[in-house]
Order: sequence, then structure tokens, then C-alpha cells
Amino acid sequence: MGDTAEHSVEQAAEQAAEQAADGSAGQAAEETAEQRRERRMVAWRGARRVLWRPGFHATVGERLARLTDAAPDVYDLDKPVDMYGDGIVETLEERVAALIGKEAAAFFPSGTMAQQVALRCWAGRTGSTTVAMHPLSHPEVHERHSLSTVSNLRIIHPTREPRMPSAEEVRDLEEPFGTLFLELPLREAGFVLPSWEELVAVTDAARERDAVVHMDGARLWECTTRLGHSLDEIADLADSVYVSFYKSLDGFGGAALAGPKTLVDEAKAWRHRYGGQILQQFPTALSALIGLEKELPRLPEYVAHARVVAAALREGFAGAGVPWARIHPEEPHTHQFQVWLPYDADVLTDAGTLQAEETKTGLFPQVWERGGPGLAFTEVTVAAPGLELTAEDVRAAVAEFVARLPR
Repeated sequence: MGDTAEHSVEQAAEQAAEQAADGSAGQAAEETAEQRRERRMVAWRGARRVLWRPGFHATVGERLARLTDAAPDVYDLDKPVDMYGDGIVETLEERVAALIGKEAAAFFPSGTMAQQVALRCWAGRTGSTTVAMHPLSHPEVHERHSLSTVSNLRIIHPTREPRMPSAEEVRDLEEPFGTLFLELPLREAGFVLPSWEELVAVTDAARERDAVVHMDGARLWECTTRLGHSLDEIADLADSVYVSFYKSLDGFGGAALAGPKTLVDEAKAWRHRYGGQILQQFPTALSALIGLEKELPRLPEYVAHARVVAAALREGFAGAGVPWARIHPEEPHTHQFQVWLPYDADVLTDAGTLQAEETKTGLFPQVWERGGPGLAFTEVTVAAPGLELTAEDVRAAVAEFVARLPR
């Protein structure tokens, strides 16, 4: 970093320290939770330099404008609107099945519904209602015990280590199970992936136990870089795969379940029973097709730059004198990873808001979560806006962020 850049960072740090001394840093503590949330949203919407712009930070008008601008590139808008899953929805289903090499696919309004249906169908086919999955998997953490409450499925855990189960752990499970559920990447553990060899071994181990393999591929799209194989080669290791259209592709929502045609046909029947047979879904389907056309090809670029950003964050925190900081994984497996810092979560969230307000640059748009006493973490996503930030830019932004933390 040159003298000019160093001088500007020092000035920013001094200014932030003075503001904190004057009491401006304590402003957030006097606000209600709703006021803080609104202030944070305004700050991030106004930031000019960020690593990622979540779709939920946009206005309705902005999202509609992007949809109408890009829609003619991916679908014939003179065709009739969809009715209960035909037309553009079928086009999307066919596109997904072809991309991941499965016989058929079914569109669902949510991944929660898609995976409940998939596991319910496999339970009927295998004769076992027991599903082996990691305790950090999405259905276990974020779905209010939906699998046991709604579908009467029983969950067992092959491991509690923050990684995918190993082949040995699957082979050594003490009781039989019908389905092995694998989340790729495992988000709550830090968006971590196994090696290709480990993935092959664990799916082989499941079949040695006469079980099928279901892949939670909500973020499967960005796994090809780390695993070194194409989408269809990865999906070929599983009997069924769920993918999301908004987590990495910036769609409005929605998901797809892909697998054998007989399974997909049954899933569509259960989709109807679960209330997923919606009259018209063309805006969501259009946004998914746009994501497949425009975002999917760029994901390897995002993954590569996430590794640059992660290294710069680590260097930045060390240079700013933070006593303990962790980037996990040290080299991100996808374009998302975790940052851990030794501060209370609210302190870090408020510092990020203040930085975005005052400098129009921000690194951490999501709230920080408590990871232990005086310890918090947040998730970092690197997408198209982040490509504009160099390693030097990131290090400078880290210094500005740290300057807004209490000493």
C-alpha cells in the first residue's frame, strides 16, 4: 500500500476514534431493534463499495426493473403465462434436469417443501423412515423440526464434527437408515466441502448400507471449483438433488428437486398435497432462468476472488492489531465463508453500519451472531460487486472497520 493510501487509512481511523469519543458510536445502543435494523438497511443500500448486494436489500421497483430488463434474453415473453406448473415452469424444470444430469426435475416454491417431499418419497420407496444427516444441516437447524413433525421421519446423526460425515462414520452407524442426506456445502460449519475422493467414498458407503443418497445442493452451483468436477458429475453421486434459485443465483425464490422421473412424478403429487401447486409462478421462474444464464457462469470467478478477499481480511485484521481473528475456512471452499472476531455481536454489527454510513464502503452486510462469550461471527459472500475491490482495498476497509470498534 502506498503512502497516500496509508495516510488516508490513518485519517479514517483517527476520525472514527474521535467520533466514538464524542459518543456517536453509542448512538446505536439507544435505538430500538427496529430502528437499528432500518438504519443498517439504509446504510448498506447507500454504500457504494461492497462485496455483495443481497437481493433483499433492493426495493420492489429495483427488482422488477432488473427482471424486465433481463427477461427477453432468457424466455419468449409473447408466450402465455404459466398455469399450475406448465409453460415457463416446465422450461425451467427441463433446464435444471439437463444442467445436473438428471432424468427430470420439479419446481417447488421453497427448498423446505422440496426436501420434505424428497425424503418422504424415499422413505416410502426404501421402507425406512430413518434419515442420516448432519446435525448442522438446514432441516435440523432452520426448519422447526419439519421432518419429524410433518413427515414423521426420524433423524440420526453420523457425526457432530463440523464437516461432512466420513465413509467410516456412515458404515459404522449402529442402526439402519433409508436415506443419507448430504448438504453441499455445509453452511453452518463455514460453507465447507469434502474432497472429491471423500464425497465418492461416503456415497459408496451409503449404498453399502442399502441406503439412497439425497443431496441438499442449495449451493451446489458453486461447488465445482473445489470438487474439480462438473455439476452433472457431482449430482451423479446422488439419487436425488435439491437446488435453490436464490441463494447463489439471485432469483426471487424457489427451488427444484431433480432425480429419476418416477420419483419426480411422485414428488409433484406430494407438491400438490403440500400446497405447492401455485396458479402462476412466472416472475420467480423468470428470475431463476436469468440466474442460470447470467450468474451461474460467473460463480467460479466469485470463488476465486473470495480466496483473495479472505487472505486480505486476515492480513487486514493482523495489521490492525486485532488480538484474535479467524477466517474459516482459511481458503474458502466456495464464494462464501465465515469471519470470527473477539467482540460482542451487536458491537460488530453497529461498527459495520457506522462504516457504511461514513465511508460508503462495507465488508459485512449481514448481522453478526454470537459464537460464545465475547465472540461473534458473520458470513461473507463475494459476488459481482466484490470483484471491484482489490486486496489493498479490502485491507484498507478492514482498518476503517476496526477503527470503529471499542478499544
